[in-house]
Amino acid sequence: MLYDLHEMTLAPKILHFLHNLKLEVKLPPNIAVLDPFKGENAEVIDRTIQEFYVKFYNDRAPRRMIIGINPGRLGAGLTGIPFTDTKRLASDCDIQINEFSSHEPSSVFVYEVIRAFGGSEAFYKNFYITSACPLGFVEMKPNGKEVNHNYYDSKELQTAVTPFILSTLKEQIEWGMETDVAFCLGTGKNFKFLKVLNDEHQLFDKLIPLEHPRYVVQYRSKRMREYIDKYLEALAQ
Repeated sequence: MLYDLHEMTLAPKILHFLHNLKLEVKLPPNIAVLDPFKGENAEVIDRTIQEFYVKFYNDRAPRRMIIGINPGRLGAGLTGIPFTDTKRLASDCDIQINEFSSHEPSSVFVYEVIRAFGGSEAFYKNFYITSACPLGFVEMKPNGKEVNHNYYDSKELQTAVTPFILSTLKEQIEWGMETDVAFCLGTGKNFKFLKVLNDEHQLFDKLIPLEHPRYVVQYRSKRMREYIDKYLEALAQ
């Protein structure tokens, strides 16, 4: 292991959290948990997240939280790191995964923002990217194909995982995260859910919604610079 659980820096807390995620709820039919830490690439992912979090979070500096939806099959569901694929790990974090390669569209925009902010070291020194639900979901289609499934895609699933979402957010906040402001990736259903949760439990003083990176890449790619500037202006708060 590259870390000691008795250390008080942020890195071992994050790693311990990721290694011990358990979602013990009844899921809707044809829905399964996407847990990269227990899949066929678990050993590679374990090595990768240790390298990433020790590199960028092995200190006691407080961060502000950026909260996505839940891991997807090509992003955190594959690498274990939110909005980060193998391409960006290599080019922007100097971390190599040789066992497989991935291209996650959302990570393209996120790392444009990170570069504009000053690079990975500067960005991760100030921010911690996580997900409302730190474990993802897949839906098995009749043809046998697995597709991403968000926690809010069915009321049954959202209700089932709400206690898990609340407890994991509280756990991460207790590491010493700043709570004056947090950022929500997604101005629709993710923000609506997190706003209700925040209004009830007062996790953050202010929750700022930002367009989801996937939306920007898929529907607003010609205006990407505009959205990068919007992110930078919001993050400057």
